[in-house]
Amino acid sequence: MKILLVINPISGDSNKESLISSIKQRTSSKIEIFRTTGKDDIKKIKNLITENELERILVAGGDGTIKLVAEAMEDESIPIGILPLGSANGLASDLNLPLEQEAFIKVALGDKKKQIDAININDQLCLHISDLGLNAELIKEYEQGTFRGKFGYALQTIPTLFNTEGPYDFTIKTNDKTINRKGIMLAIANSKQFGTGAVVNATGEIDDGIFELLLFKKLDIFEVLKTLKKDAQLSPEFLEVIPTKKASIQTLKNVDFQIDGEYCKALKYVEAEILPKKLSVFIS
Repeated sequence: MKILLVINPISGDSNKESLISSIKQRTSSKIEIFRTTGKDDIKKIKNLITENELERILVAGGDGTIKLVAEAMEDESIPIGILPLGSANGLASDLNLPLEQEAFIKVALGDKKKQIDAININDQLCLHISDLGLNAELIKEYEQGTFRGKFGYALQTIPTLFNTEGPYDFTIKTNDKTINRKGIMLAIANSKQFGTGAVVNATGEIDDGIFELLLFKKLDIFEVLKTLKKDAQLSPEFLEVIPTKKASIQTLKNVDFQIDGEYCKALKYVEAEILPKKLSVFIS
């Protein structure tokens, strides 16, 4: 059996050759290497899965690269080993994976696994956090910039805050209610925190069969700083949390939208539904 190693060459700011060398030293399994290009990646990964008998898939990149591989797998049950080398590694943080290279390689090549949920959002897979509004605007600017890594995010933060088109009007429908809210951002969260480490959904669990809608009502620097603490209690004047298994979201105008750290487009309508125990991942 083979190991498929999927590498996003531009993720984060690290050199991937030492990673490949370390993996080869730790396993006797044959390794098939695929480097993403941004063109037909899902189709190409799907072909590699079909053509090879795989014991696991290792993913070197951020949340967006993991999402790419999960979409290519469709109904396959091949476990995924996460090698967190993205600009933001929210899923790895939620799973308490180590961020040092030798340590996360050991976990990814180990035997301990966990089944995690996913969310179907407009027929796309979300493993971590998606959102409409301010954060998606920031990701759009980041992807158009020239600097990678967290420095690239930081560089875009101030101009994005000044140029945001929010607040936005959201109409939210869940199984039992319809509400109208105004806010600068509405997140669809399958986990606790953004890849930057900001804890915005303290009670969220990645395997509990539900997701949370997180409505950020206004920009409050004090509350934003509180998200740096894992046990922080955010003010209801800043954040409203709506747990659900299914939801639809309507806006009055097009709002920038992202899934797992990858900018999608500006849109007016989103449908989301939980997919319990969708993916098997290696954990420490």
